[in-house]
Amino acid sequence: MNTLWQQWLTWRQGLISGGWAQSWQWKAFDFGLILVLAYVILVLIGERRSLWMVRGFILLMLATAIARILHLERFALVLTLVVVISGVSMAIELHSELRRFLEQLGQLRFSALFRPDDRPSLTPDDTVGEIVDAVKELSQNRTGALIILETADPIDDRDFRVPGVRLNAELSKELLQTIFQTSTLLHDGAVLVRASRIVAASVILPISERTAARRLGTRHRAAMGITERVKECVCVVVSEETGSISLAEAGMLNRPITSSKLRELLEERLSPASDREAVAPDLRNLGQKAWRHLGTLTARLLHFLLPSTLREKK
Repeated sequence: MNTLWQQWLTWRQGLISGGWAQSWQWKAFDFGLILVLAYVILVLIGERRSLWMVRGFILLMLATAIARILHLERFALVLTLVVVISGVSMAIELHSELRRFLEQLGQLRFSALFRPDDRPSLTPDDTVGEIVDAVKELSQNRTGALIILETADPIDDRDFRVPGVRLNAELSKELLQTIFQTSTLLHDGAVLVRASRIVAASVILPISERTAARRLGTRHRAAMGITERVKECVCVVVSEETGSISLAEAGMLNRPITSSKLRELLEERLSPASDREAVAPDLRNLGQKAWRHLGTLTARLLHFLLPSTLREKK
């Protein structure tokens, strides 16, 4: 072991003394490794919302490095603690992606690290369809339900009274119907839907104190309360007593409505989301596009550089 370590030190010292470590080839190789790592991270993330979180983490690390360069030791120490806490939070939030990454790494499937996850995801129309079908079944069975749908930025957990139980599951009408069955532990409260995923269940919402809301049940008042506080969301309510369907938006309640009307309203409110759009393209498609653009650029360059007489002969 000591011999291998001495050989490594000798080889490293030879690189430094020979100037190879300072050459442009070595720097290009170093930069290439950074690009490869960045691409693997993008493939690992897979979603634009998660990419925002990674951007914030990178900004924190850059701020920490700048603070150390400027010898702001105390500030750098605080930022280091924030970076560590943020890293742990990211590991929890991206646990499924990290697990997939480690499984592929452990199976030596290196090519899969550079290929975006091609699992089919729900389109906005599919998401609306799953929600409407679930609400229709719940309404017919008179099963109470409360579903929050984000229409823009993610809702801050501080806007809820209780954030609920994290699920991060693919949305389906069967899962929604199962959650709101009274025999389950998660039926009491709301379900938070973000893009095509069920983020959390059993979410406790703030109650509206409007005079008009006091004649309504708890679910309707909660739907009005959260849409009063957060404008970038709508809330679907199914009454347990009558089975009627309602839609809350900006503190106002549209009730009762049919399932077809609910579909129409949700399609209007939910703009095509890019949350599941891959942030890292497939390398094969990327290479084909780059090669095609390179060929076009080369042809134009040759056409510009060649003398007009040669172009006429051709």
